[in-house]
Amino acid sequence: MNKKVVSRILIALAIYGVFVALVVNFYDDSPSDMEWGDRESYNKQYIGKLTLEKFNFEQAIEELGSPDITEAKKIAEDSFQVTFYRTQHVKSDGFTTQDECTALLFKNGSLIAIGNTAYEQFQQL
Repeated sequence: MNKKVVSRILIALAIYGVFVALVVNFYDDSPSDMEWGDRESYNKQYIGKLTLEKFNFEQAIEELGSPDITEAKKIAEDSFQVTFYRTQHVKSDGFTTQDECTALLFKNGSLIAIGNTAYEQFQQL
């Protein structure tokens, strides 16, 4: 191969490497910046890996972004918050409803329930 061709290939690879490094280090891939379909899939996969009492509200906001729907109440010294993150598309109407979401129930900031039972527990408080 010609030395000129090899040097151009090496320069192109170096530029590509710099570009990839910049994207990896500086591109903020937050859930709020995702398309709705990608965010829905991300939420579903992420929520599927959660462990009760080892996940807290601050982590939810950091990893999943702002919830699509949220409700909260305080009973005696305990605060309860149920958040809904969209995980399944039902109807293309421009609105996110509870049936399109997975609920996460937090007691004093710690995750205590996931899914339909989370909202049922919240309602019974």
